[in-house]
Amino acid sequence: MKSERGLRGGIHWKDNMIAYAFLGPALLVLSMFLVIPAIMAVYYAFTDYYLLTPDMRKFVGLDNFFNLFKDPIFLKSLLNTLKFVVCVIPLQVGAALGMALLLNKQRRANTFFKVAYFSPVVMSLVVISVLWLYLLNPNEGIINNALRNIGISAQPFLTSPKQAIFTIVVVSAWQGAGFQMLIFLAGLQNIPVDVYEAAQMDGMNKWHRFIYITLPLLKPTSVFIFITTLIGAFKLLVQPMVMTQGGPMNSTMTVVYYIYQTGFTDRMVGYASSMALLFGTIIGIVTVAQRKLVKEDDD
Repeated sequence: MKSERGLRGGIHWKDNMIAYAFLGPALLVLSMFLVIPAIMAVYYAFTDYYLLTPDMRKFVGLDNFFNLFKDPIFLKSLLNTLKFVVCVIPLQVGAALGMALLLNKQRRANTFFKVAYFSPVVMSLVVISVLWLYLLNPNEGIINNALRNIGISAQPFLTSPKQAIFTIVVVSAWQGAGFQMLIFLAGLQNIPVDVYEAAQMDGMNKWHRFIYITLPLLKPTSVFIFITTLIGAFKLLVQPMVMTQGGPMNSTMTVVYYIYQTGFTDRMVGYASSMALLFGTIIGIVTVAQRKLVKEDDD
């Protein structure tokens, strides 16, 4: 018996070593580009590290964090980010669900529309942003020309402090909705047809079937989409960087963009790291709270 156990243990150990050998390169890359930088950022958050004088950095404790709450640009960027998250999630998720419902019905043109809806997802965010810059041009943009043709004056869009963030919301929702659409479509196709047929025989109309059958059975899919969209919305960077450079009047300055500017343009790595640590903590708290709320609803 002991020899058999020893033989099994040896085989099990060899299998583990083979598995770790295959995982080794991925774990190494993960450590180099995620784990180690994260640890360094936590350390730098409590220092006055300036990129051009790395040897002169010193420990400053919580000074960076106290300064954050006195920094009007950081507070403005935090408000802009929250505003973007609150606006983009219902718009993007709602558009994705609507497109999925349209494509769930068997039609000849479904393949064409699937490709059309998903195409913006695979395009570069920089390309998308530049494209919309031309479309939204106040003087020669297609959208403003169309508005003039129907008697509406040209809109400033990206040059207006009141309109800029909402314009970026629309652009971001348009670009990302195709990905959520495919996930919703997969969820819809997994709902048994028999359930709809039984409900129809009981006299339920389309709206009631959607409310009492489709939405409840899509809840696991919806939760996944909501969490991924929430995390992605908090990371908004490319669109304001390319389309508005954080303006006008910092109305589109987001936390991630401000971290980038502070760390790489102003070279204040310590201050930028404290921003990243605080913002990462906020995202973690929001995610954990959201997951607990979902679990309570399931119970």
